[in-house]
Order: sequence, then C-alpha cells, then structure tokens
Amino acid sequence: MKRYFFASFFLVLFAEVSAQQDSIYISAKVSENRKEISVEQTIVYYNAAKVPLDKIKLLNWSSAYKNRNTPLLKRTLEDRKNDLYFANKSDLASVENLKIKIDENWVETNSAEENIYLPLQHPLKPGESKTITLQYLINVPDSQFTGYGTLNGETELKYFFIVPDGFEDENQSPKYYRGIEENQSPGNFWKVNFILPQDFEVKSNLAQESSTTFSGKLLVDPEFLLTKNHTDLLTSTIDGQNIKIQFGYSLEDSEKQALEFFLPLHLQFIKRKLGALPDKIFISEKFRDDEDFVGIDDIKFWKFHFKLFTDYEKTDLTYFSILSQAIMQNSAVFEKNEDHWLTNGLKSYLEIQYLHQYYNDRKLLGDLPENAKIFGIKPLKFFHASDLKLTERYGLAYQYMLTQNLDQKIGEDFVDLSNFNATAISHFETGSLFSFLSEKMGHDRFAQFLQNYIAESNDKRVDKKDFLEKLTLASGYSADFLEGFIEHKNRVNFRLKRYRKMGEDFQVKVSKNTTQAIPFKIETEEKSGISKTFWFDTDESKKTVQYNIPQSNAEKIIINDDYIFPEKNFRDNYLYTKGLFANTKKIKLKLLKDIPNPEYNEIYLSPRFNFNAYDKVLFGLNIKNTSLFERKFTYSFTPYYSSGTGKLAGSSGIGYSFQPAEAFYRSLDLGISASHFHYDYDLTYRKLSASANLNFAKNPRTDIRRNVAFSYNYLEKDVDPKDLTNTEYSKYNLWNLGYGYSDRRLIHEKYFGTGIQWMEDFQKITTEVSYRYEYAKDKKISLRFFGGYFISNNTKNNLFDYGISRVSNYAFSYGLLGQSATSGVLAQQLIVAEGGFKSYIGTTANQWISTVNVDTHVWRWFNVYADAGIYKNKYENPQFIWDSGVKLKVIPDFLEVYFPIQSSLGFEPSFKDYGKRIRFTLSLNFSAITSYLRRGWF
Repeated sequence: MKRYFFASFFLVLFAEVSAQQDSIYISAKVSENRKEISVEQTIVYYNAAKVPLDKIKLLNWSSAYKNRNTPLLKRTLEDRKNDLYFANKSDLASVENLKIKIDENWVETNSAEENIYLPLQHPLKPGESKTITLQYLINVPDSQFTGYGTLNGETELKYFFIVPDGFEDENQSPKYYRGIEENQSPGNFWKVNFILPQDFEVKSNLAQESSTTFSGKLLVDPEFLLTKNHTDLLTSTIDGQNIKIQFGYSLEDSEKQALEFFLPLHLQFIKRKLGALPDKIFISEKFRDDEDFVGIDDIKFWKFHFKLFTDYEKTDLTYFSILSQAIMQNSAVFEKNEDHWLTNGLKSYLEIQYLHQYYNDRKLLGDLPENAKIFGIKPLKFFHASDLKLTERYGLAYQYMLTQNLDQKIGEDFVDLSNFNATAISHFETGSLFSFLSEKMGHDRFAQFLQNYIAESNDKRVDKKDFLEKLTLASGYSADFLEGFIEHKNRVNFRLKRYRKMGEDFQVKVSKNTTQAIPFKIETEEKSGISKTFWFDTDESKKTVQYNIPQSNAEKIIINDDYIFPEKNFRDNYLYTKGLFANTKKIKLKLLKDIPNPEYNEIYLSPRFNFNAYDKVLFGLNIKNTSLFERKFTYSFTPYYSSGTGKLAGSSGIGYSFQPAEAFYRSLDLGISASHFHYDYDLTYRKLSASANLNFAKNPRTDIRRNVAFSYNYLEKDVDPKDLTNTEYSKYNLWNLGYGYSDRRLIHEKYFGTGIQWMEDFQKITTEVSYRYEYAKDKKISLRFFGGYFISNNTKNNLFDYGISRVSNYAFSYGLLGQSATSGVLAQQLIVAEGGFKSYIGTTANQWISTVNVDTHVWRWFNVYADAGIYKNKYENPQFIWDSGVKLKVIPDFLEVYFPIQSSLGFEPSFKDYGKRIRFTLSLNFSAITSYLRRGWF
C-alpha cells in the first residue's frame, strides 16, 4: 500500500508543474519522537546552464553535522558556541539508507558527503530535464545547535532535505557555510506532504493545500514547524490583498492585541516603500530572535529591572524589523553570502524611515534616563548618551567599529564578517547610506526607484551591479560613488574649515579627503532650533571648495548631522557663527566616560580611587580626552593624593595611534607615559616610558592577534638610607623588544611570546608558551612553559633575576598591592609569570630557568595544579623543583585562590604556617574583562 500511495502521490504532482525550473516533490513520514524522517522524494532537475552537463550535483545539508571538521562546526566555534562540538552522536543529524535512481538506474553514493555527484550516461543539454528518485532517512539534530531540529515539543525543519545544486562555485571549498542562513534553493517549486505523529500539526512558509500538504514556489528556502502547541495566525488586508502572517509560536494576549493594530500599519508602510507584499509570511521563533530590533530590551541585573521602552513600543519596533526582513527576502532572489548588504541595508533603511516618521523624537535610551534613579537623582541625564536620538543608533554602531579599525568593507562576503560587523556594517552602515541617498533624492523618488527595481527583479537573482547602476541614474548620479564605496573600508571625511559673512550669505569652505564624488548636506541652525538644509554634490577633486548658503539668523553650521553619512570623524563638522567660539568649537567638561558629542571639544574629569600598601587609599582625578569611542590622539593625567603619606602621586600619558584602513597592520600605537608612586614605606619610584606597539591586521572572525612591541623605561627610585651595602639601584634604564601571538578561540587556546630585555648590567631573553584545551564542556586543562636565559648578568643584586614563586616588579608593570611586602596577606598575592610556582620554593634564578605549569578542572569551581622546573644560579648546580595543589576559581581568570598540597618542601598542609602559604591572584584590569566579553563578536 505504501508503494502505491507514493506512486499516485507523485503522479498527481508531475501534472502540476510544466515550467522549466527545478521541482521537488516530497513525502515525509515523521517518527513518534520526531528524530527520524523517512523521505520518498522526486526531483525534476533542469539544466539551466548554457552548456551540456555530464553529471548532476545535489546538496546534502545534513552532512554539516557529520564530524568536527565541517564548516558548520567551525562557524559555531567562531561564535563561541561549543554545544555542537561536545554533542552526543544521537543529537546530531545524518542521512542514512540513501538510494538514488536516475535513468532507471540506481546510483551508489555516500550519504555522508555534502556534495553528491550523479554521473549521467548521456550529457544533459541546456533546457532538458532529468527525473531523480530518492529514498533516505533523516536523523534530525537537536535544535539547540542551529535553531533547526527537534527540542521538547517542537521540530523546526529547514535545509534538511536533499536539493539540487549548481556548479557555479565549483572551485570554492566549501561553497556553503552553515549557520549564515544562505539561500540554497531559491525559485524551486515544492510540494511536500507530511505523515505526522498523533496530535501534531505542521506550519510552513509554503502555501497550504491541506492540513499536511504544502506546495508552491518560493524565493527563499521552505521552512516547516511540527508542533503540538498552539500557534497564531493573523490576517491583514492591504489595498485589497489578503496577507496571512503565520507565527511559529503562540502570541501573548497583549502582544496579539498590539499586533492587530500594528501589522496593517507596518505592511502599508513597507508597501509604500517597496511596492509589493507577499501573500503569506511565516515567522518562526528563530527568525524572530535573529531579526528583532536590537537594543530595546529591558535591562535586568540582580534585583534591578529598568524598562527602556514600553511593551507597546517594543512590539511595534520588533515586528516592524522582522516583517521588513521577511518581505525583503521574498521580494527577489538574494544570495546571502554576496547580497547580504542589499537585503540587510534595505531592511535598515526601512527601519530608519519608520523611526523618522513615528519615533523621530524618541531617545536612544528610551525612558531609562528618567527611570534610573539613585537617591532621587537621575545620573544618566548628565550623559550625552541620554540626548541621542533612536535614529542615531545606526551611525553610532559603525563609528564604534571604525574608531578601533575593526570595521570591514560593505561588500565583504557575509561569511567573513565578524558578528558585530554583520550588524554594524551589513545592516547599519548600508542602511544609513540608502537613507542618506533617499533624503538627497527625495524620499518619494527613492521609494519609486525601489518599487520599480523590485517589480523588475521579481523571481530573478538580484544583480548588484545592475542595482547600483540604476540607482545612480535614478539619483541624478548622486549615488555614483556607491559602487567603489562598498568595495573598500572607507575613511571618508568632510571638514568644515571656516566661514565668513558676505552680505546675506555665508561663504562656507568645505574640504573632503577623497576623490569620490560624494554629496553632502549642510544645515544652519538658529538659537530657537529652526534649521535649514542645503545639499551639494562634489566632484572627484580633494580641493577645498567654497559654498554659499543663506545667512539668516543661524548660530551654528553643521555638515551631515545625526551620523547620516558614515564619516570617520564628525568632530570637524561643526562651527559656531556667534560669540567667543565663532569659527571654532566650544569646550565642555564632563564627568565619567560617555558617547562623544562631536559638537564639542570634550574633556573628561573622572574621580579615581586606588590602593597599595604604602600610599594606602589614593584619591585622584583623571583628566583625559578619551570617551567610549577610541581616538587616535589621546591624553590622560591622573594626580592622586596619597592618604598613607600625605603627598602627591600620580600618572600621565599621551599617545597616538596610526590606523590605516587597509594595510598589513591594524594599528601602530606610539606613547609616552610617566608615573610616581611609593613602592615601600616612605620610598617612591618615578618611571618615564616611551613605547611603540605594532598590532598586525587580523581576520575579524578569529581571536588570533599578533603584535610586535618596543619600549624604553627610565626608572628612578629612592633607596633606603639604612641600607649601606651600596647594592641597590637608584636609577636604571630598561629596553624591551618582543613579539606576541595569541589565539583565544574555543577548545584550543594558544599563546606564544618571546622577547629580549637589556640594561647596563644585563641582557636576557625569555619565551613563554601556553595552551589551554577544553576536553569536555566547560572543563579545561592548561599547560604553560616558561624559559629564560641571561646572555650576561653583572647586576649588583637579585632585583633583575627570574622569579620562581614571586616576580620582581622592577619595571613596576605588575598590579601588586604590596610591592615590597615580605609578610602578611599582600605578600601572598600571586602573579602567574616567569616561574609561575605557587609554593614558596627557591629564591630567584640569575643564570637560566625552565618551568612547566599544569592546571586542570576537577569539579565545579575546583582545579588541581602542578608545577615543575629546573633553574640554575651562577656557580651552583641546577636545581629541580616541583609543587602541586588545589585552585579555587572564585571569579575565573580574575580572582583565584591556590592551596598548596605537596611540593619539594614536603606535605605543606602539615606546616604550622600553612595559612601564610595560601596564594591568590587578583586582576583589576577591567579592559581584560571587556576583551573577554567581546570574544566572538569582534
């Protein structure tokens, strides 16, 4: 009976499609636990190429799960997700019992391969077709890995069925990169029938023929949800067209009520911009989470809960964002890897236009500045961030990446974009450019262009070059710069140099640093807030050009306000026309770090508190020009009052960073700094440093970093007057040259560093290698090797020796709370450097040292460690030492406590002074915490 059912099922299907397109017919029987799907499938494969084919290529997506060497696994690790790496085999996907028949012949093939090639007895000519019959069993994965698969009471199916594939990227390996939602089979005709377990129903983005049968042609891949749970369906009528919005989940009552109002508004708005809407839109939970409106969620931590936006506003913005992307993807055929900036940019363009119409005065932080109170005070009201508009979020995200030189070109393949750039560049920067051109052209004219283009491109693969050429013509050549702009990291900058009054006009001089003919906007603003706007086109010259604009009663002249164009520097886009600051900018003093206000020269004054055993509590004031966005030229001055000595202390520094857009290095950082603190009771040190640090360019999707550093340090310190041995150094010069390589990826973390250091009395070379392996989920073993060798050593004391259990902080570069402490709690602070021993073994090494440190997880917050090494001092035999113990990870990598157990000294818990032998590490380097949280995004 089963055989006759499939035969009759496919016979009916063949009669329905006659166009020359690939057609896929599937009957899928789902097991009771939904972990297995038995598939009977027929593919009508057309040769759409211009040459005959001697083989047919099929794509088997499920093989992406077959082992730890697939593109899918690699990408999840880059995203710092290790669930798939440590998954049980039973939770993965695979295809079994694959049988393929073509030309009445069964073909032997490997169901574990991603690309399946079927040889043909006779070449398939252009326009001709072949019918392929397939039978196979899909083992469905756990959906926690990619969002697709089975978990609890639901199964989300997408990409699992075997589909036809082309040969256009045959030389690329691999062609498909799982995890980026690539459009792998657009334009195909599908007809799928499910045989489901009891009480399950199926929802899909395909048109529904019956409760279990779906068919139709899609410009995206089909998606199916098998569920027992209630799902919602809402219908809207727009200009006589009935549009179904099928949700893959149940809406809350308040959410549903809000959407009944908002959905018609959203759809009507999008139609005015794009011209057409699909008849059906399917929104799965995964799609909702991937395409929601970023940055409007409530802030929750500990017992605090702050709402930025009302639930009504969040529903409005979230579903407008979701619908915009869904409709864009169904408007034409987009290839995700190459065309991402078109779909994502136009989605963000729609968001920007929607915000300007309905949320133009809404702030970036919403209601948070009003609701966040401390003792009745609203501290966020003092920050410029609280004044920023919600519409400025797009330019700010791009600026943040650009100031660190971590941005990427718009036209970069999506698979190569970092996670943050996938939003900041593909969505926000490109959306800002489209919105910029829309304002320049006129919003109605830009919308008409989009409507015409989408109508022409329906059912076709989008041609990016054609899109840009037609946009250039529609814009009167204002968009001519775009084609070159998207292919490079850009550092475009318009500079408002000066103005002068001539009769009724301002004569404004503006320069740009590029030969690209990019238009720009000038605004004049009066004290009352009234503004006037003037647009100008430019040519391919970098020359300063004078532009005349009506003078009116303007107090301020602005270029490209509100981050409407992705410039590298907005600080030279403002000039005042009246008062003391005419033809220049005002100075503003600010407390604490903030998003920079480019209208002002901002100086940040921030209170500082610090502590060491000799200065006690240090009360200071930091004066700097750096905000939450990095700057090329920086300065920082921090004078402190030392409560322990009643004297002044402090530090200062200036620096400059060279950041070429496209070079072999990401930044060259030059700096000079000075510091003055106490290193012992009534003894101070003074340090003057000059440094150069070359950070090589990195692949934005990896955690690999390489750098070369050079520094010179002049140190001068007070010598204890009671010390009459004349062996102390009151002044010395230190020179350092080193190379560092780090790879902080998941599973296999690696670091290598080597360098040479010298001064008047010694020269030494050091090497450090570390490796951390995650052998099971959240369980790691760490290995570290350190080697050091004195080329020559004629020092007067052991200050510059290699430390075994304690480091000698002679360069004052470690964060020791008790620099000279030899007893007490502060003496127990551990810096895992040089020898890295946790037990107090040995003294120092003044000739050479070689040590190995091992650390591995055993249970919850507890690790065990062991250290072993050999060191040699002058005129002595080499000494072998070792220790072992238990580590408690209070805050991993930042606060950890070491309990020695057995060592070269014996069984240490039996010692009377065991409490003094317990060590701890304490890192107050908040930039390291920030760097840790950024992994996988930058």
